[in-house]
Amino acid sequence: MRLSPSDPSASTRAFDLLVIGDANPDVVLSGAPRRLAYGQREQLVSGGDLVLGGSGAITACGAARLGLRVAFAGRVGDDAAGRFVLDALSARGVDVTHCVVGPRPTAMTVVLADGQDRAILTSPGCLPDLTADDVPRGLARHVHVSSYFLQPALAAGLPGLLAEERAGGASTSLDTNDDPVGTWDGLAGVLPEVDVFLPNAAEAVAIAARLADQPLPVEKAASVEQAAARLGALGPLVAVKDGAEGALAWEAGRIVRVPAVPMEPVDTVGAGDSFDAGLIAARLRGLDLRECLRVAVTCGSLSTQAAGGTAAQPTWKEL
Repeated sequence: MRLSPSDPSASTRAFDLLVIGDANPDVVLSGAPRRLAYGQREQLVSGGDLVLGGSGAITACGAARLGLRVAFAGRVGDDAAGRFVLDALSARGVDVTHCVVGPRPTAMTVVLADGQDRAILTSPGCLPDLTADDVPRGLARHVHVSSYFLQPALAAGLPGLLAEERAGGASTSLDTNDDPVGTWDGLAGVLPEVDVFLPNAAEAVAIAARLADQPLPVEKAASVEQAAARLGALGPLVAVKDGAEGALAWEAGRIVRVPAVPMEPVDTVGAGDSFDAGLIAARLRGLDLRECLRVAVTCGSLSTQAAGGTAAQPTWKEL
């Protein structure tokens, strides 16, 4: 059984959403050169911002902005970067009482943005220390996990954690984000415990090819659809973020597509995480699949209208 917005037992949960994952400061440099000049050369960029980063943190903030009661469970260091993260989450209405402050430094990310493309450099710091034992149980109606490949200790205990949450009535979702190693291993055991899987198109194709150990069609649209079908066969609804093509979802043998929202982006950092927040919020409101995708795509698009992942996240009314 999954909790629905009208289920009386839902009101017994302290939160609508628990986000488990990564949180760190992002230094976003706009207009970054495609090739860095070493040899102590100095290169100028068009802009720079210090903002809250981490897929989990951005998703949590987006969901809180949409009116959900949100808690965040992760790890930060006992340092200035950790305090920045906790203050930024709290200021956006996210409960951080279940975030562990540990001895290792807070993760740090530098985003080199060039138009709609970007390179991401991350020092993982304390992210690998997060485990399933750090995460409270039975706290929320829905449990979302981010950045699977950056948190190997959490990944090892994730099937059991999610199975426990589902047995208690919560729904679950996962956004793996990129795999820095590029092997895409370990997901066969966790996807059956996921209700909603939220990759982007490149991630969906890579993960599906790895799980089936066979390639997908060369033509992009066909490869993404087949990837979604392969992943959905393991159990979850699969919602794929597809950039300028909008998004598609696979559920019970049916493909649903919605177009992108035409918009000139200022900064695409965190757009996929805002998509996740929108889709989760829409599902918890009981909307149908197509409407959930429309909400998610709109949230992702609107989030690109300011620097960083959280500054332009919409409220439900603004949607």
